[in-house]
Amino acid sequence: MRRTPIAGGTPYTGLTARERARALLDPGTFRELLGPADRLVSPHLAPQGIIPQADDGVVVARGAIDGAPAVVLSLDGTFLGGAIGEVCGAKIAGALELASRAAAAGGTVRTVLLLETGGIRLQESNLGLLAVADIHAAIVDLRRHAPVVGVISGRIGCFGGMAIAAGLCTRLIMTAQGRLGLNGPQVIEEEAGVSELDAADRDLILRTVGGRRRTADGFADALVDDDTGEMRAAVRSACAATAPDASAHRSARVAEFTERLAGCAPGEDARPDTAAGPAGTADTEAAAKDRRGGVWIAALTGAPVTASAEGPASVLAADGELAGRAARFLAVVPDPDARWPRARAGEVGLDEGLALAARVRAAVRADAALPTEEKRAIVAIVDTPSQAYGYREEVHGIHQALAAAVDAYAGARHAGHPVVALVVGHAISGGFLAHGLQADRIVALDDPAVVIQAMSKESTARLTRRTLPELDAIAREVPSTAYDVRSFAALGAVHRLVTGVDGDAPGADTVGTATVRAALEDAVADARSAPAGLSVRLCSAEARRNRAASLDVRRRLAETWDH
Repeated sequence: MRRTPIAGGTPYTGLTARERARALLDPGTFRELLGPADRLVSPHLAPQGIIPQADDGVVVARGAIDGAPAVVLSLDGTFLGGAIGEVCGAKIAGALELASRAAAAGGTVRTVLLLETGGIRLQESNLGLLAVADIHAAIVDLRRHAPVVGVISGRIGCFGGMAIAAGLCTRLIMTAQGRLGLNGPQVIEEEAGVSELDAADRDLILRTVGGRRRTADGFADALVDDDTGEMRAAVRSACAATAPDASAHRSARVAEFTERLAGCAPGEDARPDTAAGPAGTADTEAAAKDRRGGVWIAALTGAPVTASAEGPASVLAADGELAGRAARFLAVVPDPDARWPRARAGEVGLDEGLALAARVRAAVRADAALPTEEKRAIVAIVDTPSQAYGYREEVHGIHQALAAAVDAYAGARHAGHPVVALVVGHAISGGFLAHGLQADRIVALDDPAVVIQAMSKESTARLTRRTLPELDAIAREVPSTAYDVRSFAALGAVHRLVTGVDGDAPGADTVGTATVRAALEDAVADARSAPAGLSVRLCSAEARRNRAASLDVRRRLAETWDH
């Protein structure tokens, strides 16, 4: 292992994950936490015939940057594409949480994320989904005290839920060969067809989501040559900056982003050499007719809800009450006339992410002067087949739109609003990360139609080259890869499973609606009685059994953080 400083002139992307972390720290200060010698491997890979890696694909390095304490978190793109599973996700989230505690206590921890990742590890699915939500929450929490710097430099790029994490960073640095997008090119091709995006067209992909384009469009702050010395200087400069006010973060500039998108004509963004493919995701038009968000927001507010005149028609927001106190309810619903063609079946797309952020932020502003106990609850009603998969969406920065929604929900928690998710149908991937997974408490219908996962089963089968029966067999060995709500609840993330309710036709005055309302009121009361945050998901007996690795990683990180 290289111990001497890596000189300028050395390509940064040619370094290993460990070398990239070391190169950013002051000479002689690198200290790795939970490294290969600790043999902290994922327990979920061997049952699937996959050889685990001793550090689970992430390097946690303590040291100093310009003499100040620092932590660098470096994903290893050579191991399962840098994808996030339970152990590596807990290492990243746990380190960010420790840095946040230190910063909140008045300490200084310069924090750098080296993002070489394809997103969530499908072989661990829901455990990766929960870990990425923890990472999002920890970034939003930490950056209130100190800048969080992201770096995307290599050929793996940064995709999936970790692209949302990049959109939450205080400062983002890229090289020209780095790529940033919510959906990887292969995923878009699998979901929407080669006519939407040819994953083999590398030049097109760089022109769409490469570092030069992302920096020019304002989704990254600095474009750096592939040189170790220049990267070191750029990171030091970003770390030295003062933590900005919450409203200055890119993910908080909702009105600015919305105004920019308002002038876009989606049809003009189509690739000139191909025809547009069919609208929507693989969960498609028939399923869109059965989306439950609209009927549940009407049932819980007592009347049908229409979209705001400001649009879009796919986002419904209405104020009602829970336990005699005000509550804001939000739902994403299908809109066959949506201007972005891949967000017509209930997906969370560009307009949806920004509209959710705007509606949540409006509630926070309106209640800013109220005592904490009087601030309205915010209820995210979830039935979404995923994020929107499309070339146009990637061009215009769908990852940043979803980061805006994540930021708004997390910010509402910090402002004293209890945030509750009610899962009444599908809760898939980036759609769930943006709309639901930042909730203090999750309530879900115990219903076969409720499906929670990191990706649709058909898409997972195609991308992992497995058959549907093979996926079902794996789910019996690794429950986090299952799709049913009870398997998700077994991970400790669900506050209450509600049984005996007609999810398709609740009605405003039925016993089923009253039962759900009571569960929501209990969740709100429980959230008000505890510190805001997602840590409650690790406190239940189910979590102690089925997220034991997440707890173990955090414990061991805390023991070695300052030693």
